[in-house]
Amino acid sequence: MPKNDNMLAILWMLNSGAKVTAKEIAEKLEINIRTVYRYIDALCSSGVPIISDAGHNGGYSLLHHFISAPLFFDVEEQKALLHAAVFAEEAGYPFSEALNRATEKLKMYSNREQEDTLNRHLAGFEVINRDIAPSVKTTLEELEWAVANECSVEIEYHASHAERSGPRVVDAYGMLYWNNKWYTVGFCHLRNEIRSFRAERILQIRRLEMRFKRPEAFSARAFFLQSLLPEPASKDELTSLIINGRSEALDDLCIHWYLGHHLKERTTNQAVFLLDVRAVHAYVPYFLLSYGKAIQVIEPQSMKKKLVSLAAELMEYYQV
Repeated sequence: MPKNDNMLAILWMLNSGAKVTAKEIAEKLEINIRTVYRYIDALCSSGVPIISDAGHNGGYSLLHHFISAPLFFDVEEQKALLHAAVFAEEAGYPFSEALNRATEKLKMYSNREQEDTLNRHLAGFEVINRDIAPSVKTTLEELEWAVANECSVEIEYHASHAERSGPRVVDAYGMLYWNNKWYTVGFCHLRNEIRSFRAERILQIRRLEMRFKRPEAFSARAFFLQSLLPEPASKDELTSLIINGRSEALDDLCIHWYLGHHLKERTTNQAVFLLDVRAVHAYVPYFLLSYGKAIQVIEPQSMKKKLVSLAAELMEYYQV
């Protein structure tokens, strides 16, 4: 067998609870006893807590419950998991206590050399995100439970366009994190359709005894993106948005969550986007305005007029 398979086999033999001698391992795996010693040394170096007892009743054994600990990761894998935990923590991951326990186990069962390596990699790795209210974390915990158990919830939701909040029953199909915010996607019994709900706007949440069945192959991510980036009904509803400007400003526009999906051509000083006409005249001008003189809209003329109109409104507003 390959080296890794032999080492894993030794690990499972040791995990039986009984002491196993090097001779027994060598006979079982049909390998040289010196090879067994090398494998044992390699396992110890990787952080496996192997106990070696000498004498007539001696042999090798493992510390109790070792297999239940997350020790099957090399240093690169542990580093990746710890880095991912930093991202999750900053994103407002609702199960942060369990996450911290898991990362502590990774460090606890590492040998000194591995621990020093991990600490060096973590010391210079940071993520900055906005704070999330404790109440939102509680909401996320309830939503995750509802999604996993296919259990309906009643929420009091404050929509952005509504003056008052109102109760509604939701079958939560999934959760997602986008643009520094958490959302749940599910069937809204009030509107009788699938909708997305921003977690921060859920003022109260209560579990119900009602159960539901999530549609097969449903993707909360796909639904959410489709609602953000709907396909135009026909090519007649598309128009080209041509922008000249500084290279760094165009780079930023080309990776924008909306414009980036519609990029058709890019040169050093120009970017061309193919957009839905309604979007061009609705909200695209508002985020283009923030780039000031770093960019210049070439086409369409209607976009240029819209930017002029918005700039005039802002000037009039601040002159009051």
